[in-house]
Amino acid sequence: MGRIISVSNQKGGVGKTTTTVNIAAFIAEKGRRVLIVDIDPQANAGYGLGVRVEEITSTVYEVLTGEKTIAQCVQPTSVPNLSIVPSNIHLSGAQVELLDLEGKEFTLRNAMQAIRDEYDYIFIDCPPSLGILTLNSLVAADSVLIPLQCEYYALEGLSQLLRIIAMVQERLNPRLAIEGVVLTMYDPRTNLAQQVVSDVREFFKEKVFTTIIPRNVRLSEAPSFGKPIGMYDRHSTGSDSYEKLALEVLANG
Repeated sequence: MGRIISVSNQKGGVGKTTTTVNIAAFIAEKGRRVLIVDIDPQANAGYGLGVRVEEITSTVYEVLTGEKTIAQCVQPTSVPNLSIVPSNIHLSGAQVELLDLEGKEFTLRNAMQAIRDEYDYIFIDCPPSLGILTLNSLVAADSVLIPLQCEYYALEGLSQLLRIIAMVQERLNPRLAIEGVVLTMYDPRTNLAQQVVSDVREFFKEKVFTTIIPRNVRLSEAPSFGKPIGMYDRHSTGSDSYEKLALEVLANG
């Protein structure tokens, strides 16, 4: 049975999609069968893997509205062993459409049961909010991976995410665990970044991944070429860091 990992943080610009795409690509490279489910209406995970999401009519929107099965919406990518259920702008409407459904929090989990055994890892790329889409992700997942940028106010709002996780554990998904916190956008030249690392490690203890993702121009460039960093620039510091992070995720089981 595949492990389902939700990549979540309600703050935007913390590296959720970059983390999702690159961990998934490196784990796929190691021979595991990997699926990304993009539940962010911005659809950046698909763009970052070279999928022309604007031309696709089989997306996670059709899954959540019950028009198609999730198996019908799986798209291949240029990365061997890595597939994606893409998003597009229509998903914005699903947030409203789901609100009146009974058991709306379980829509994604129920849809994913049919394909779960076909993959070793399933990563869910969440939107920068704590709405119904992110809630669906947390209910469907075994664990949640939290990207956290090494910047001022990094911990601001994180308590809200942790409260939502605790609520989901108590009421909707008791097996949900914290996979870990990954520190992103690290600039070792600044005292602030070093202080954020210290504060986060003190707060989360062993739940913080050893690997820290640096600020790296090549990481920023790769999505515009529709490639994960390992295919765009294998010898960059960003590539080295995400490969090490992927190995840590694999070591978690």
